Amino acid sequence: MQRRNLGKELIVSSIGLGCMGMSHAYGTNIDEKAAQRLFDRAVELGITFFDTAEVYGPFTNEVLVGQGLRKHRDRVQIATKFGFTIGDEARAARPSGLDSRPEHLRAVAEASLKRLGVEVIDLFYQHRVDPDVPIEETVGAMAELVREGKVKALGLSEASAATLRRAHAVHPIAAIQSEYSLWTRDPETNGVLATCRELGIGFVPFSPLGRGMLTGALKDLSALGANDFRRGLPRFDQENFDANLALVAALETMAKDKGVTAGQLALAWVLAQGDFIVPIPGTTKIANLESNAAGASIILTEADVAHLGSIVSPEKVAGARYSEAIAKMSNR
Repeated sequence: MQRRNLGKELIVSSIGLGCMGMSHAYGTNIDEKAAQRLFDRAVELGITFFDTAEVYGPFTNEVLVGQGLRKHRDRVQIATKFGFTIGDEARAARPSGLDSRPEHLRAVAEASLKRLGVEVIDLFYQHRVDPDVPIEETVGAMAELVREGKVKALGLSEASAATLRRAHAVHPIAAIQSEYSLWTRDPETNGVLATCRELGIGFVPFSPLGRGMLTGALKDLSALGANDFRRGLPRFDQENFDANLALVAALETMAKDKGVTAGQLALAWVLAQGDFIVPIPGTTKIANLESNAAGASIILTEADVAHLGSIVSPEKVAGARYSEAIAKMSNR
């Protein structure tokens, strides 16, 4: 497994493991023993970068990650996030559901340290930009945690290029996390990728496999459980889903010609966009983990990259990635 830099602060494996789906969102929660096997195999494969968040569960995912990586702590980097309000009382007080006030983020950091069972958080992200708190104020408070040795590096998630610049001027931002894949190209057009290249900031794509769609394994919406949050996403409406299957079929054809899987090809395309990019595909299955790790070693030609980008181009994708309400929290 090759390594890549996230800013100047972190050196991580070229792909990481997104841990959200182990206990949140997809209705496929796994127990501690299964999670431990997954973490052990990931480390064996050379994966060192693991992503969680306070809100996943909430809280339970951080505990799962902390326990699963405890014996590997000296070999791995753990990223977690703050920024959402959790609990009925907090939601009533702040209808936006966001809270990046300095006192709140400090409390979350302390709680995350305990749940993870670590002395330092390797990468601490603001999960979504809070429009009620200036980013300078938030990052200033995050920087205090760095100076106190409780956090190693800082990150943002789903922030705009302008916000990223303002944040980076206060304290170096090691990475920004946003959705990015063959069928979600927003960071190419909104200036985020260009800003990362210019400022030396790492870029961490979540859902690099299109929430499972680009693997070719999802052919029927009935395979999604009743609690799977994809059921509420526009791209997974039946009509849009059926239209998008045609794009996946084209991807599968190219993958077959190259002797790889559709998911591996999609992951290789993301990695080919720049050596500052570290995708974090998630899974609960060891077979998928191994397949993703193998995909990190696939080398694509410029022609391959261009062809992939054309067969699954944004204008061909049916449906928005988020509902309008959720989309408002992104690119602030």
